[in-house]
Amino acid sequence: MRGDPGVVELVDGAEWIGLPAVVLGELHSGFRAGSHRRRNEKELARFLGHPAVEELPVDHDVARIYAEIVDALRAKGTPIPTNDIWIAATAARAGAAVVAFDSHFSAVDRIGVVLLDPARG
Repeated sequence: MRGDPGVVELVDGAEWIGLPAVVLGELHSGFRAGSHRRRNEKELARFLGHPAVEELPVDHDVARIYAEIVDALRAKGTPIPTNDIWIAATAARAGAAVVAFDSHFSAVDRIGVVLLDPARG
């Protein structure tokens, strides 16, 4: 929604976009802390209503993958934020890459990562 041309092109060209429930929680938390809550909620609802967008829930399979990722990261000595492990586990369950500004997703061997330029985010 920030209008970054590269992100807009990536989203507009996608045939499928999986949005983890954990990301939705992070977005709603940000909306509550901001001054444009209602507008942001409406824009998110419109985005979620697009036929290419699918909400990805956290289920038992995701929870099992989460534990496996935690173990792998611990063994490598490369911790990442807990919510990002849930996001990675959800992506792994869906067989999808994570599109992010955060390079630490690259520490998760089970997923592909499309790393966006954090200077532009």
